[in-house]
Amino acid sequence: MQLARIGSFEVHRITEYEGPFFPPHEFFPDFDPEVVRANQDLLGPRLIDPASGRLIFSFHTFVIKTGHHTILIDSCLGNDKERPTRPQFHRMRTNYLADLAAAGVKPDEVDYVMCTHLHWDHVGWNTRLENGRWVPTFPKARYVMARREFSHWEGVHKQGEDTPHRRAFEDSVLPVVRTGQSQLVDDDFALEDGLWFEAAPGHTPGNVVIHARSAGETALFMGDVLHHPLQLFKPEWSTFACSDRELSRETRTRLVEEHAEHGTKLLPAHFPTPTAGRIRRHNGAYRYAFEE
Repeated sequence: MQLARIGSFEVHRITEYEGPFFPPHEFFPDFDPEVVRANQDLLGPRLIDPASGRLIFSFHTFVIKTGHHTILIDSCLGNDKERPTRPQFHRMRTNYLADLAAAGVKPDEVDYVMCTHLHWDHVGWNTRLENGRWVPTFPKARYVMARREFSHWEGVHKQGEDTPHRRAFEDSVLPVVRTGQSQLVDDDFALEDGLWFEAAPGHTPGNVVIHARSAGETALFMGDVLHHPLQLFKPEWSTFACSDRELSRETRTRLVEEHAEHGTKLLPAHFPTPTAGRIRRHNGAYRYAFEE
């Protein structure tokens, strides 16, 4: 399904899972339940599951067709991945590739996979399991990663600590490095198509957001700078998954202020359907206005 247009670009969203994830008090260390109570009319069952109280998350890939290239932004969770500490996503079997085909994209038609960062839930479909080996899902693609981000997780991998992120580096990142398909770039990398990185550190050391511009229109793929619309009421809330919570807070606050001022179309990595929207000022802070 086409999600949006950015000038002449087609943007599709391929959703691998959408539903309840973490309770807000576990996900945000600084969580205050009064923020939810005060904003019930702007949250509701689409954003917080009424049965469990858990945040509704979407895990999805954005597909951009520029007319020159087919580009994926982040590659979701992946099938068959060993994620024992995330049992909800352990050894998943989803219809991701069929859904990609329904959007008119075959694996060998993907030219670039652009990674906002290298957490386990953003790189899973970089690879697929074939005869007991992890091989690139997109055999002709260049996998574009910020050099600073790669170097950080390379160090984590060498340390040997068993985390979902280290496992993902092993099964979803290193295989595309070994085939020579990785492209390590600076934080300001740009594709001629009209997409470019901007450094957005904090959630991870080399985290980036991705700008898109076509025919005078612009949009921003936010990655995990924002995880959930609830954060716009309190941009100072970082998550337990942020490697540097203070830097994450600074980056998020800067980008929220900037793009609220500009009215930028945003495409965050985990906001549920319909995902795309814009930041509006609200009661001394902000809210998210979905584009229905």
